[in-house]
Amino acid sequence: MNRKYIILLLVSFFFATVGCEDLDTLPEGDTITTSQKEEVLDNDPSKAVAGVNAIFAQFTQYMPNETALGAERHNDFGYPSVMLFTDHNGYDLVSDDNGYNWNGNNLEYSDREYTSNEGQILWNDMYAIISSANNVIDAIDPETEDPTSQYYLAQGLAARSFSYWVLAQLYQFNYVGNESAPCVPIITNENSNEAALDGSPRATVQEVYQLITSDIDNAVNLLTSAEENGIVRADKRYISLAVAYGLRARVNLTMQNWSEAAADATKAIEVSGATPASIADVSKPSFWSSDESNWMWGIIVKETDDVVSSGIVNWPSHMGSLNYGYANFSGGKQINKSLFESIPETDVRKGWWLDENETSPNLNKAEAEAAAGYGYPAYTQVKFAPYNEEPKTSTNANDIPLMRIEEMYLIKAEAEAMSGGDGKTTLESFVQNYRDPGYVCNASSPEGIQEEVFFHRRLELWGEGMNWFDIMRLNKDVDRRGGAFPNATMVFNIPAGSDILLWRIPEAEIQANPALTEGDNNPAVPAPSPVADL
Repeated sequence: MNRKYIILLLVSFFFATVGCEDLDTLPEGDTITTSQKEEVLDNDPSKAVAGVNAIFAQFTQYMPNETALGAERHNDFGYPSVMLFTDHNGYDLVSDDNGYNWNGNNLEYSDREYTSNEGQILWNDMYAIISSANNVIDAIDPETEDPTSQYYLAQGLAARSFSYWVLAQLYQFNYVGNESAPCVPIITNENSNEAALDGSPRATVQEVYQLITSDIDNAVNLLTSAEENGIVRADKRYISLAVAYGLRARVNLTMQNWSEAAADATKAIEVSGATPASIADVSKPSFWSSDESNWMWGIIVKETDDVVSSGIVNWPSHMGSLNYGYANFSGGKQINKSLFESIPETDVRKGWWLDENETSPNLNKAEAEAAAGYGYPAYTQVKFAPYNEEPKTSTNANDIPLMRIEEMYLIKAEAEAMSGGDGKTTLESFVQNYRDPGYVCNASSPEGIQEEVFFHRRLELWGEGMNWFDIMRLNKDVDRRGGAFPNATMVFNIPAGSDILLWRIPEAEIQANPALTEGDNNPAVPAPSPVADL
């Protein structure tokens, strides 16, 4: 690749393919310079919309890495691929490693090989979002007082903060205690030209989090001003003030800034306008449309999108049980058996999965017949409804949740408990009102309440790409014993802190980045060894 920096090559290609002519070219085809862009935006801030749309277009793409990989991969469709990769690395999402399951490498941790397709997909996808965000940030005066420009600038800053938050937890261990450890290269609008020539080394964990917190702090301030001046997002693919507070709550939770996390989660609840789904709402397959009142942020998918037209190269194909796709042939996705058995009968979430008799009280006749017809085993998920709630549909145009208001209540409860507040009451109130009227939290210590919140996060956010971040920040072992994993070769008990838990920087990046050497990568270690099941 002539020593060109692969991050910039890849993301420049992605950005160029999503239609940003309004921002980057003049009508006669000449390229607009940075100073010209700023002048255009000063005169007409709405011109930045193309750049902002480019950011969120990166979240859902049809095989965006085909050229980089030199092959078509049916698990290559944007950020939902990352969600599936990480969920399969853990112990709560169970699936059979067979010829129709595209997440076998994630189940067995061969995705940690630095030549793996999954490693390249993950790296490219996250830096593609970062590159598009950098383009927006670079084109807008950071001191702008125009509400529309403030809103667009906040989109870039918040999306970049989110992307680095994801990367930081995949390529290094906890923030606390690892501040000086190597994390990931920092590419911003300010250093991208230099990085293209000289490469970019791994920044420390602390340096990455300094960028994460600076970006999200600025986004909160900008969105506060923009929304006070009447700027409202067009739909939930964009980041509102509530979502920005929610992202900052996640960041503070990860950094163990407990009081700040509780405050941000509280603000997110206050300004979101969202309400948790009621027990009646989730007594049936749900979580398929951003129109649901509990969604704060999501990936909006249209029937005409390439991922949908493909039929099977999309998130619902792999995750969904009641639509048509890979799940029908791979045996679907199950919950960890021991986790399922620990759910009280009074908790509505028990019906989000088939029971030991392969039934669920949450299914109507058509849904039950579809599940039975597909031959799913016990514990298969029926949490996610098919598109338009039509069983066996082949139109996989489901929206995909990125943040729900329920998460904010759980962050608030944990953070309050860990900062000396009454997290127990917050947790009990949420669960009793929205999931299990008979629930009582028996924990009394802060750590006990934190563990109880973790249990409810495992249920509430199952399959939504959040569990791995909890495993890492809470220093959990990846213990699959007793989970009913169908392949004995996938039954692991990996101690917290094991090097295999960290993703490795792809070989292509090491070779193309002049500032990185083989010695800069995370350690190469053997795949975990299977253990006897319980």
